[in-house]
Parts: sequence; structure tokens; C-alpha cells
Amino acid sequence: MQDDAATQEMLSLVLEEPERWAMFLDIDGTLLNLAPTPDAIEVPEALPAQLHRLSNKLGGALALVTGRSLAYADALFKPFAFPTAGLHGAEIRSAAGMHTLEASPEFQALKHALTEEAEHYPGVLIEDKGAAVAAHYRLAPEYEKVLEERMHHYAKVAGPNWALQLGKMVFELRPARSSKGDALERFFQSDPFKDRCPITIGDDLTDESMFAIANARGGVSVRVGAIGAPSCATSRLSSAALVRNVIAALAA
Repeated sequence: MQDDAATQEMLSLVLEEPERWAMFLDIDGTLLNLAPTPDAIEVPEALPAQLHRLSNKLGGALALVTGRSLAYADALFKPFAFPTAGLHGAEIRSAAGMHTLEASPEFQALKHALTEEAEHYPGVLIEDKGAAVAAHYRLAPEYEKVLEERMHHYAKVAGPNWALQLGKMVFELRPARSSKGDALERFFQSDPFKDRCPITIGDDLTDESMFAIANARGGVSVRVGAIGAPSCATSRLSSAALVRNVIAALAA
């Protein structure tokens, strides 16, 4: 896996052939620093405009691929609305149109039950994402085991249309028939992404499926953060700050 310096040098060459590349960016832990709670993340003032300028240089072939909802991603980077895959690909907006998901009444009831139960685990935060729900334990790591057991229970209650996704200090129930890799393949079905080579940058287990797509298509896969769990990414940046440095340099 390439180190920081080699990865930054490689990415600096993207604009030598801007029509060749499409860039796919995770948000939390990749573009933005992780925070103790989901709503505590901070968006650097210059970042939305830098992403907009870089998108223009790439002919619009820049997309956000996130576990957040599409609406939440838009709120983070307003006034710009980039092509975006939300809820790990269950929601998507591209030139081909928009697809969103509504939670069923049964899933709404499940979220309500989970939120009530979480009151017994001080520090555990429930994030309602609409057609997905996440249980964060960053502030209460002592509840990891019991929370994992309870989330497996709720996954069984939800049924086969939802899957339990593990992440950094979080357990999430998300739509089962979607992944970030699937989202990339859908983007590649239409312009401006069609026939381009992917650059994928992410920091978590949920990003591995888009790394695999990038590798299969002869692209670039970049894992953000300290070396830890095995990854199929071929390159590395050690922090979200370095990702932002790359974006700023390419957007200048």
C-alpha cells in the first residue's frame, strides 16, 4: 500500500488528464474529521467551494458516496448539490435521475423501539437516517457487546430487506440490496462518469466494496486513517486533513 507522500504525488497528476478520471468520496472520516456524535462534525468553510471547483475541472465527474442520507449530505455542502449516493447506495442522485427510499411503517416502529431501548445505555446515540438507523457507541464503548447482540436482534426483526453493517464505533441497519460498490456501478451507467477510471477515497469497512470496483476497473483506491484492519485499497492517506489538502491543491 502506497504511503502518504506517494499517494499525494499520484493524485496531484489527476488534472493532467481530467477527462480520464471520476472521483468518488466518502464523507465522515474522509472529507470530514470524525466527531464524538454524528451531528458534531464540522465542515471547513472553504471545502464546499473547493469540491465544486474540482468537480468542474473533472467535467462534473465527482460524487459523494456516504452512509448519510442524501438530504443530510446536501445540507453539509450547500449551496452545492453534487451527484451523491446516500445510505450506502440505497439513495442516489445522478444525471440519470434520483432514487430515494422511504421507511416502511414496520421499520419506523423498529426505530422507535430501538430508540427507547437505547435510553438504558447512557452514551449510546441512535441516528435516524430514514430508511436506515445507526447506533453509535463512541461515547459508551463499554456497551459494544450488548449493543451488537441487540442490533443482531433488530436485524432479525427487520427481515431480509435490511442488513446489519458494522463500522467505526457504530452498528447500522441499512437496506440490504445496496452497497457503495453498487452505487459506483450505477454512476458508471451515465455521463459524466461513463467510461471513466475511478478514484475512490474512504476510511471504513463500508468503503471496501467501492475500493474493489476501483481496483477491478484499473483505478485508484485510497484508504484513509491509520493502518489497521485489512483493506483492498492500494493506497493510503493517514488523515482526513490530508484528503482536504489534496482537494484544495487540485481545486486551486
